[in-house]
Amino acid sequence: MANTKHEKLFAEFPPVPTEAWEEAIKVDLKGADYERKLVWRTDEGFNVRPYYRAENLEGIKFLNSQAGEFPYVRGTHDNNRWKIHQTVTVFDPKEANAEALHLLNAGIDSLGVDLQKDLSPEDLDSLLNEIHLPAIQLTFSGKISAELVELVLAKIEKAGWNKDDIRINFEFDPLVRELSQKGELKCDECAIKQLAALITRTAEYKHIRMVNVSADIFGNSGSTIVEELAFALSAGNDYIARLTDAGISAELAARKIRFTFSVSSTYFLEIAKFRAARMLWANIVKGYNPEKACACKMQIHAVTSEWNQTVYDPYVNMLRGTTEAMSAVIAGVASLEVTPFNRSFETPDEFSKRIARNVELLLKHEAHFDQVTDPAGGSYFVENLTQSIANEAWKLFLEIEDKGGYKTSYDEGFIKSRIEASAAAKDKKIATRRITLLGANQFPNFTEVASKEVSMEAVTRAHKEGNVLNPYRGAMAFEQMRLEVDRSGKELKAFMLTCGNLAMARARAQFSCNFFACAGIRVQDNTYFQTIEEGVQAALESKAQIVVVCASDDDYLELAPKVKEQLDGKAILVVAGAPACTPDLEAQGITNFINVKSNVLETLKFYLKEMGI
Repeated sequence: MANTKHEKLFAEFPPVPTEAWEEAIKVDLKGADYERKLVWRTDEGFNVRPYYRAENLEGIKFLNSQAGEFPYVRGTHDNNRWKIHQTVTVFDPKEANAEALHLLNAGIDSLGVDLQKDLSPEDLDSLLNEIHLPAIQLTFSGKISAELVELVLAKIEKAGWNKDDIRINFEFDPLVRELSQKGELKCDECAIKQLAALITRTAEYKHIRMVNVSADIFGNSGSTIVEELAFALSAGNDYIARLTDAGISAELAARKIRFTFSVSSTYFLEIAKFRAARMLWANIVKGYNPEKACACKMQIHAVTSEWNQTVYDPYVNMLRGTTEAMSAVIAGVASLEVTPFNRSFETPDEFSKRIARNVELLLKHEAHFDQVTDPAGGSYFVENLTQSIANEAWKLFLEIEDKGGYKTSYDEGFIKSRIEASAAAKDKKIATRRITLLGANQFPNFTEVASKEVSMEAVTRAHKEGNVLNPYRGAMAFEQMRLEVDRSGKELKAFMLTCGNLAMARARAQFSCNFFACAGIRVQDNTYFQTIEEGVQAALESKAQIVVVCASDDDYLELAPKVKEQLDGKAILVVAGAPACTPDLEAQGITNFINVKSNVLETLKFYLKEMGI
């Protein structure tokens, strides 16, 4: 007879109270400050502890809900079958159709069409030729209009397809995308009136959505996660309020809204963001007293971030897209588009599109992420992050509401100023390497030279005048600097003069090589020089414009002045580190130092200027 006795694993070990863990940590810290060493202050306005326990879940009210249950923290359905999305840019409908059929046969089930021209009925027929609409989700963006909606509906009705089987999104978004691009709406009442008419026209189509809250523009302009979420919620609420004023029921208005978010590389915070988004939106819509709870479900489309893509070492973008896709899928988004790795500097080709598509296909068909609903649920850490992000986003949402809502807050410059402040803080962290962008401000490919496809425009940050948002990439300042070096026609070199203590010399040489290579300066590393004379001679023979003395702090007071004397102004002398003897060295005319606290961007710009760039 089988033994049916159940025993708890590790029952022989007594539970360890939090106080015991804290005492053990304090011993390991050896007097170091606990808060400074182990507590992470996020850009989102809250602290993250080094560990979480079951007791940290106390007071979190949404924990008892299941997937498909209000407030939908764990998902809007009891499954995780997201749609794999990819977009075709439409210049020629026939060519776009060929690409669309290729994508659909390659595994996507959500097709985006970015229209670059107005479509005639014949154009629409060519674009959708052989595409069975009930089998896919279709999203129209770009040059869309009420006339296009009527053409699409006419095609559906002529084909006799079941209205409940049609899943189409029209990305009308005057309050976010248009306003952020133009700075003002000359007739927002006209835009809302048109939306109300289109919503009424498609009321019987349960899965046609007319409004898209393009929250990704916030993230790609440098906002924090909390700001992206709060601004999106405010814009969504503004749409419902304005549409109800136009005679549309709140329930119908909510069912016609779709949200597009960016998803960045802050892995766990992004998972928590989407979970918090569903919960907060559900409560906002509930406040309008819809007849059916399903109106409270938030439909989320996620697009991997463009803000953190890099032009140099671009294949790293594939890795970024993969981790970002994982965040979105684990969080339970409805659909996802992975941005091709080369989009930041050229038109994506078949290879980059295939890699982007295959990230999702792999996550679904090989990693089986679609088989588990809310895998992060129950994690002490993720549940606390969800609660913290929800709290901060709700505070900001209420602040915007007190100002009169999204449109009023945007018109007054509040949205733009908040995002610009966050972007500036991120820029400073990138310049000082508190935010790492591989291949740009940290661990660059030393021998890489920008390909001819990389234009100065691709690495130059655009600044539009007026109350508009300016999407950009965080790496642009470093990339612009490096591209100027690549295109200068000059061979710039930094020579590592390693001497003194061998271990410190090697460590500082590696740091310095990484430092100067970020500007495209070629670096010549060296194992070790027995004498200063030997090192200086080799440096001069290399014709390097920069000579970096790499030694220990205790060695510098003796060695650095000797190097300066023997270089005799034939190269820029740099000391690697922040030795206590810095004032003494400065008194002897040695003024260039690099260390972990340096503003890497500004320091490199200074040296490039000294070398005529």
